[in-house]
Amino acid sequence: MAKRRKFTAEFKAELVLKVLSGATSQAKVCRRHNLNENQLSQWKQQLLENAPSLFESTDKQSSDAEKRIAHLGQLVGRMAVALNIPKKLLTELD
Repeated sequence: MAKRRKFTAEFKAELVLKVLSGATSQAKVCRRHNLNENQLSQWKQQLLENAPSLFESTDKQSSDAEKRIAHLGQLVGRMAVALNIPKKLLTELD
């Protein structure tokens, strides 16, 4: 039984961009790389569907990061308070 070939994301993007730019036809690309045209069509569809996400604002990503940083800061604060309580008790007992 033949092994399945695995293609890198860069390879897929390169082939799809060649077809979309009109540099070569889909049939030629498929023949040259021994691909089924349906497979290349799926890659093309994936690229076109996911292309808008490349241009999304990084505001959402930075907002999520800021929330995470704030949460971690709160945890550090709580831990510092929790560590200071026994220290205070020890100094008061002495």
